Amino acid sequence: MAYLGNPTRTMAVLEKHGFRFQKKFGQNFLVDANILEKIVDAAKITKDDLVLEIGPGIGNLTQYLCESARKVIAVEIDPHLIPILADTLSAYDNVDVRQQDILKTDIAGLVEKENGGKPIKIVANLPYYITTPVLMSILENRVPLLSATVMVQKEAADRMQAGPGGKDYGALSLAIRYYTRPEIICEVPPSCFLPRPKVSSTVIRLNRCEEPPVEVLNKEQMFRIIRASFNQRRKTLVNGLHNAGIFSLSKEEIAEIVGGLYPPSVRGETLSLEEFAELSNVFSARLAKTKREK
Repeated sequence: MAYLGNPTRTMAVLEKHGFRFQKKFGQNFLVDANILEKIVDAAKITKDDLVLEIGPGIGNLTQYLCESARKVIAVEIDPHLIPILADTLSAYDNVDVRQQDILKTDIAGLVEKENGGKPIKIVANLPYYITTPVLMSILENRVPLLSATVMVQKEAADRMQAGPGGKDYGALSLAIRYYTRPEIICEVPPSCFLPRPKVSSTVIRLNRCEEPPVEVLNKEQMFRIIRASFNQRRKTLVNGLHNAGIFSLSKEEIAEIVGGLYPPSVRGETLSLEEFAELSNVFSARLAKTKREK
């Protein structure tokens, strides 16, 4: 039975193993049973599911996942936590703990090997410093996915839902909208963690879209344009695309294409997903024409 959903028992485990928190890994363990149960319920975990948990810590959430899932694969970067997980998860025979860096893990290959390529569910308490790279990697690398239920800092959740023109709007906002339907589950105050972080967190479920909301000829190209637009967000869209060097076109040619759709001074941070798709399709047509004429 899951027993790590409170501070006293979590502290006892940490003291037993002489564990010391490492700031570089952004370690904050969730010690509120109500929130842990809410995450598992929100993820809709069943005995048919293979769950990938990113960053299990000492197993607070992992215990609850093991009681609901067919199998849990827990990927933990900190080697000091592996023997603790062997202790806290000893009662479960449906968990596979791996000491790996999730950013260097072939998740799509893991799904193919462990689940025959069938979609999985991802659950994670993501440290702030890896939130964007982890989610972008999962979404862009075509990981077979039913949903990802993740706890992130509130600021990151705000970025996921941001619209054009705001300071939180960026490549992550657009990727989330292209690949998923985000749903806020709950807010989590600092008092629910050990140690307490300085900011609040948000649990958000990302449901994978069966079909993208926009039609784009070249998805990879569209996201290259998006990243170039936000890498230098204070510059105009024309300058951002030219400086990124993603097209074998002159600045004048880029300006001609952009100017055919938007004012010359437009910045990428003001464009919607639909407008980025439209822009990418125009670039695709121009590049195809240039190739034919050579």
